Formats: sequence, structure tokens, C-alpha cells
Amino acid sequence: MNQQAILNAKAPKANESTMFKILFIIGLCHLLNDAIQSVVPAMFPILEKSMGLSFTQLGIIAFSLNMVSSVMQPVIGIFTDKKPMPFALPIGLTFTLFGVLGLGMAPNFGFIVLSVIFIGLGSAVFHPEGSRVAHMAAGSRRGLAQSIYQVGGNSGQALAPLITALILVPLGQIGASWFTIVAALAVILLVYIANWYNQRLKVSSARLKKKSANTGPKTGIPKDIKKALVLILLLIFARSWYISGMTNFYAFFAIKQYAMTIKESQLYLFAFLVAGAFGTFFGGPLADKFGKKTVIALSMLATVPFSIIIPFVPSGVAFIFLLFTGFVLMTSFSVTVVYAQELVPGKIGLMSGLTVGLAFGMGAIGSVGLGYIADLIGIQSMVIGIGVLPLLGLTALFLPSDKKLREWYQG
Repeated sequence: MNQQAILNAKAPKANESTMFKILFIIGLCHLLNDAIQSVVPAMFPILEKSMGLSFTQLGIIAFSLNMVSSVMQPVIGIFTDKKPMPFALPIGLTFTLFGVLGLGMAPNFGFIVLSVIFIGLGSAVFHPEGSRVAHMAAGSRRGLAQSIYQVGGNSGQALAPLITALILVPLGQIGASWFTIVAALAVILLVYIANWYNQRLKVSSARLKKKSANTGPKTGIPKDIKKALVLILLLIFARSWYISGMTNFYAFFAIKQYAMTIKESQLYLFAFLVAGAFGTFFGGPLADKFGKKTVIALSMLATVPFSIIIPFVPSGVAFIFLLFTGFVLMTSFSVTVVYAQELVPGKIGLMSGLTVGLAFGMGAIGSVGLGYIADLIGIQSMVIGIGVLPLLGLTALFLPSDKKLREWYQG
């Protein structure tokens, strides 16, 4: 068994300290990375007008961005589980820097797709290694640590409507180029994180030389653990499809349904995403206290009545329901990552790549499919249809209990 797998597999001791400075910096980098990534869907109303793109073409752009990220994340996670690469973090954000620069200057649809592929590559490198940094800095508070890390990403995504209203609407497509400054700041911060990460690996390597190599997790994965992993991925897919539909297309729904301007519609989307960021933060501590399975199940099922009724209520009520839906649904975001990591100990990068990366992937597939459906039956009917997706949260009732999870994780 390799050194990093043994390090990852260790159950946390009660007295292990949480390194908040590292968690806050990696969380900030996550915010900057995902804020840049959020520029892409934020530009949809701009591109739809300036280039005359269809909903299907917009879906293809989202597909290109998210699919590259989702396919590469588990691959990078598998590789870095065997051989950690601290300096991959700033290198990945450098890809993102070039991608966002190209996005602001893209003359046509094809160049836009190429640019978002570069952004996707940067995100694919960042997410599994960023999750590993959060795991290494967590101490005994893994739920809280993942919440701090993941809330950075969700906060970055929540900035998309403000980016649209304050930068992209007045400046147009060229406004995206300004985010090269954001990418450069993230690269600088990640150089600091990479140095800490590298030092931590050296210390861990010295410790492991004094320990037996048989302290790792069990070999082989029992069938019930595999089933639980399939269930948790199904839940993530359902959540991702719903969020993809709302993030990429709710602005168009609000413009048509409530006769809003682009700026007004972005405020509604901003409310949904900001509430989701708050939900992400509180989800980890709630799971530490009440259990991961409980939080995952309630976050999905409590969303259902509101997700179904949102398209039918007046705009003021819709705003309130969007706040509630975003908060409750996203309380499970960081929790599902920790749950999967504890299902399969020693595979921190792979599990992060699967849970976060495949979430992007399913969102990508959802973007194309939902864009096609919107072109086919109308944006209103599509938004109504996605309201039932959180019902798949019923499958959370079949997940192993937290007690069984701890027995496997520590066994």
C-alpha cells in the first residue's frame, strides 16, 4: 500500500487539531476557481443575444466545460492517490487563466468551446487536490472542514448573477477577460498551499517509515459498500440535474414568466445560489452532530414541495421559495463528499473526483438535455418538469447508517 493511501485511511483522533488557516485559504481558492467557472453560464444571456446562440448551443458550452472537468477529476484523483502532486494546484489554475482570457476574446462559437475546455481542465486538477488539502487539514472535524472548503466553491458560483449584472451586462463578452486577474490571485495563493502540502507530505513520509504497512484499510470493497456508493452517486446526480436546470435556465424562465430584465432575473438566481452557499456551510457541522445519512435524506426530501411549486407562484413568493430550496438542498453537498470518502478509505482523490466531478458531469449532461427539452417544449415546461428531481432523495433511506460507516472506516 502506498504512503498516501495509509495517510488518508487513518481514522482521526479526537485530539487532532483543525488547521483553519489552511482551510480558509483553500476555501478562498475554491471560491476564486468556481467564480471563474461561473462566468461561463453567467454569460449565457449575453452570448444568446450577441451571437444568436440557441438553447441547445448554450447547453453544449455548459456540457464542454463540465464534462471535461467531470471526466478528468476521477482520473486525476486516482493518479494523485498514488502519487500526490502539490504543485498541480497552481498549474491547474494557470490553465484556467488562459481559458478565461480566451473566453473574453472568442470570436465565434467554436473558440468559446475551446476556451471553456481549458477552464474545465483547470477545475479538474483543482477539485480533487483541493479536497485532499481540506482532508489533510481537517483534524477530527471532517464535516466542518469539507463545509469550509465546499462553501468557497458554492460562494463562487453564487457570484455569477452579480458578475452578469455588474460586469458582463455593461462590458459584454470582453468583461470575462478581467477574470484573468482573479485567476492570477488564485495561482499565487495556491503556490503557498502547495508548499504547505509538500511539507506535510515530507513529515508524513518520515512518520510512515516507523510504522507497519499493515495499518491501512481492508482490501476489497464489500457489496453493501458498493451499493451505498451507487446510491450516493444517484442522489448527487439528481441534485446536480436540478441545480443545472436552475443555474443555466431559470433566468430565461423568470424573464419570460415575470417580464423581468436580465439584471432582475440574475438577482433571483443570486438568491438561490447564495442560500445554497449558506446551506453548504451549515451542512457539515449538522452532519457532525446529527449524522450524515440524516442530513442527506432531509436535504433532498424537504426540498420537494418547494421545488415543485416554484414555477407556479408569483415572483415575490418564488424569491422566498428559491432561498429555502437553495439552502436546504445544498446542506447535503459537502456531506455527500465526506460520506463517499469514508465509504472507501484511502481514496480521497478518487472519491472527491467521483462525488464532485461526476456531479459536474451529470450537470453537463443535464445542460444539453434540458436545453434540448427547452427548445422542444418551452422553457416554462422544462422548469416545471425538473421540480420532481429531488424526489430521488427517497433512495437516501437505503444508505448504511453512520454507525456502520464508522465501523467500516475504522475497521
